[in-house]
Amino acid sequence: MEENIFYDGQVLWSQIDANVHLRHSAYADFCAQARSNMLNKMGLSLEEFNKRKIGPILFREELNYLREIGLDERVKVSVVITKFNKLNSRFSFRHEIFKENGVKAAVVLVDGAWMNIRERKLTNIPEEWMEIISKIPKSEDYTEIDS
Repeated sequence: MEENIFYDGQVLWSQIDANVHLRHSAYADFCAQARSNMLNKMGLSLEEFNKRKIGPILFREELNYLREIGLDERVKVSVVITKFNKLNSRFSFRHEIFKENGVKAAVVLVDGAWMNIRERKLTNIPEEWMEIISKIPKSEDYTEIDS
C-alpha cells in the first residue's frame, strides 16, 4: 500500500457529512491534493504552471466507494498515471484511498488535459515537460499513445 502515496492526512470535522462519514466531495479534494503533491514532487510546481500559463483540467471524475471513512481517521492516497496521449497531452490517473488500517476505501479515476489559462483553450504541454511526465508512477495497465 505504501507505494506511490502522495497524500497522508487526517479527516477533519469539516469533511464529514450528515451521515457522520466522509462527504463525497472530500474524496475528490484528497485526490486533487495527491495529484498536486505528485506533480510537484516530479518537478511541476504551481509556480511552473503559472509561469507557462498552463493548468490541468478534468473532463471526468469517477468515484467508487468501497468502505466508509470516519472523523479523525487518517487516509493515504496513491496516484498512478493510467493513460497518456503524447499527441494532445491528455491523461488519465487512478487514485486509491486507504484507511489508516490499510483497507482500500475508494478508487477514483480521472481523465483530463492541459489548458492554456490565458486563451482558455486546450494545449499541449511544453516538450521539456515530457521528461517529467515520464517520471510519474505508471499503473500496471498503463497505455501510451504516440502515433
